[in-house]
Amino acid sequence: MVIKVEQCAQPPLICEADTLLLENFMTDLTFARPQDIADEAFIRRLPKAELHLHLEGSLEPELMFKLAERNNIELPYASVEEIRAAYDFTNLQSFLDIYYQCADVLRTEQDFYDLTWAYLLRCKEDGVVHTEPFFDPQTHTDRGIPFEVALNGIDRALCDGEEQLNITSGLIMCFLRHLSEEAAFATLEMAKPHLDKIIGVGLDSSEVGHPPEKFANVFAAAAELDLFLVAHAGEEGPSTYIETALDILDVDRIDHGVRCTDDPVLVDSLAENRVPLTVCPLSNTRLKVYDNMNQHPILKLLEQGVCVTVNSDDPAFFGGYLVDNYMALVEGLAMTRAEAVALAANSLEASFIDDELYEEWLQVLEGSLGE
Repeated sequence: MVIKVEQCAQPPLICEADTLLLENFMTDLTFARPQDIADEAFIRRLPKAELHLHLEGSLEPELMFKLAERNNIELPYASVEEIRAAYDFTNLQSFLDIYYQCADVLRTEQDFYDLTWAYLLRCKEDGVVHTEPFFDPQTHTDRGIPFEVALNGIDRALCDGEEQLNITSGLIMCFLRHLSEEAAFATLEMAKPHLDKIIGVGLDSSEVGHPPEKFANVFAAAAELDLFLVAHAGEEGPSTYIETALDILDVDRIDHGVRCTDDPVLVDSLAENRVPLTVCPLSNTRLKVYDNMNQHPILKLLEQGVCVTVNSDDPAFFGGYLVDNYMALVEGLAMTRAEAVALAANSLEASFIDDELYEEWLQVLEGSLGE
């Protein structure tokens, strides 16, 4: 299900009519410590959007074995336990190496449907009311899988997710930044007949050595097609990548973005302009961006007024879906109920849902303050 909404001329992404509603809501929250610490049941009840999720990264070992058997593929692992043991990453590249290897079991439209549906079922458990997942078409077209096979399977599951689970969605197509801009243009051409199923484009894969400006022309072309623009920046790459993604690619939001803390002036600008950051706490610790969760800056950024959101990135590989990431903040940073509600509110603000749906979910969220 593709959700098209009117874009505002300037950030924040919500339109002017909603600003007062959000301000009134946020004044009900206080960040004074100590307060009631959030608990899992409370977090699950909160209506949330997930804005940074790679569908290929939600491929659990059990489903991987099922698809390998269905497609007569011999895996280099003898068991689910052996696969999980291989998920011992030291950095982004060591993760990507196994990530692309595992994606090879995705061959048919039904495979992509099953992958997406399994993720949506987890969304339902976690109180996710809207999701804007990523998919990497080049991961599949480069190994001979037609673009339409991946897209149609994913889209069919997303449509069923709205009808059967009441989860709205919008699909974002990512370009692989370790490949050329010419390859990204070829992928954009493949997508043009299917823009009713795609709401935006993104930029992911190996960050270091592949700055955002490498893809300036293809992002400009995507903007001409009225697609939303997002990009991974400031995960392993420097904070300057965040500035470049905003200034040159003109993105609507930043994926990851935690390296902004290296530049206090940038943090102030992000806060002032309500530029969303789709932060992935468990991913950041598993990939050694931070040694442990108590070093993570997300709650400090929240207190500084940055529109940070919580997301699961590649949950099958990093050991946790959305609620697991919220709970990691409870366990590592003693996150309060007020902070959890603020993060959920940010996720709705940063999403590309229309104003009516945004206001509806924000009112539901406001009601949770008294629970």
